[in-house]
Amino acid sequence: MWGLSVSVKQKKKRFVRLPFVLIGWSVFLLAAQPAAAAIYKYVDARGRVYFTDRPLKGDYRLQGITLTSKRASSFDPAGYRRNRNRFSPLIEAAARRSNLRPELLHAVIRAESSYDPKALSRAGAAGLMQLMPATARRYGVRDRWDPKQNLDGGARYLRDLLKEFNHDLRLALAAYNAGANAVKKHGNRIPPFPETQRYVRKVLSFYGQGS
Repeated sequence: MWGLSVSVKQKKKRFVRLPFVLIGWSVFLLAAQPAAAAIYKYVDARGRVYFTDRPLKGDYRLQGITLTSKRASSFDPAGYRRNRNRFSPLIEAAARRSNLRPELLHAVIRAESSYDPKALSRAGAAGLMQLMPATARRYGVRDRWDPKQNLDGGARYLRDLLKEFNHDLRLALAAYNAGANAVKKHGNRIPPFPETQRYVRKVLSFYGQGS
């Protein structure tokens, strides 16, 4: 018996009831879990990420979602913790330069990339804070894959969004995910996009936990 859970890029932890033993994202991050346990990551056509404790063979169909084993990569909980510790000094420095709380940057990074500096979305967002090429150019980021540059650009972008939306954190996070124009188009409210709404809830949850 093995488990399947939806996590990270789907912007919400949601479990599907099937004849499996389900495994939650938070379980992967507990120090009590054996570091050697292999967790596999699959991405569907919409960029949502799924984790299992066993590799899937061939295409797997789940409630209308096809997971393709060719897209699988190993997810290492120990690596997650290692990257978090590794990048914490850079995150704190970027937060200070942008006058943001480090906990907020941690929450955004946790939701965006799970501290993977090589994360790349299907839309082309890259790095720890998932910068799009246009955003990187706007903030003078020459190398989106460089953690320091990525963090500095992302932190300044988030700072500017907070200013633009009168320090309404919910709107700033929605704009970080969907774009400032989308928030304005919907009357300075969180756009009615399920992905964006999940994203805002997730980041706020991580922020409330101190990430």
